[in-house]
Amino acid sequence: MTTEIKKTRPTHRVYAVSKKQRDDKGQWREIGALWPHKDGKGFNLKLDLIPLGDTELAIRTIDSAEGGAA
Repeated sequence: MTTEIKKTRPTHRVYAVSKKQRDDKGQWREIGALWPHKDGKGFNLKLDLIPLGDTELAIRTIDSAEGGAA
């Protein structure tokens, strides 16, 4: 699994989204990345941080301008 991650670029970024604070959008912190399996039946997920408390995970596609997969 680790070898596959190093060979390919992630297609999605993982964010920890905390509840709304002073603004309407809340706080989004990038905490990891997601890669699809070659057979299309699953994903590899790498988290650099584990969110705690009242936080939701949001997974968003990476724009090619951000260095994601084409």
